[in-house]
Amino acid sequence: MKYLFAITLLLGFGVAVTPLYAQESKEQLYIDVHYLGAGKVTYEAVAQAHAKDLATEGKYNVKFLKYWVDTAKGAVYCLSSAFDTADIVKTHAAAHGLLPDQIYPVSAGTSAVANGGKNLYLDFHEFGPGNVKAADVAGAHVKDLAVQKKYGVNFINYWVDEKAGVVMCLAEAPDADALIRTHKEAHGLLPKTVEEVKQGN
Repeated sequence: MKYLFAITLLLGFGVAVTPLYAQESKEQLYIDVHYLGAGKVTYEAVAQAHAKDLATEGKYNVKFLKYWVDTAKGAVYCLSSAFDTADIVKTHAAAHGLLPDQIYPVSAGTSAVANGGKNLYLDFHEFGPGNVKAADVAGAHVKDLAVQKKYGVNFINYWVDEKAGVVMCLAEAPDADALIRTHKEAHGLLPKTVEEVKQGN
């Protein structure tokens, strides 16, 4: 009641009042990364941890969308929608205690349908902080799509962190070399690393 009275009083004197919801940060996409070490990750264990995230996410206004596991490297990549990185950390902490080593705020490209039956890869392009724009990546992605069939590749989506200068591409391919050759012929921008992953939802 005190807050309502104060707002009414301020409005009565012609003072502009900003609604509380307008002060919240805008919801956006994030990819958070867990580096757990080679040989220390199984897909089954990550699936169990993810189930705990899903049971906890509503408390912190986070929505986990997909995740990818590289068992060889021991890395887990989680795609989520949230208002800020702190909410993602709080969700993981409350769910299972496995905190991310890195969190990228990202924008996504236009997704395509996975065909299935091929290996799934995440590749990482590192251009340096501030050295990449989402619009330029969109143009390069169009060139990838024009070449991909030649090498049996199917680009599913990509994500861009302009501030960090990082681009992540998700694609189906016969092998990592086919993915690299597609990028090379399409625009010449080669990934720093290519990881074979398994996806969960």
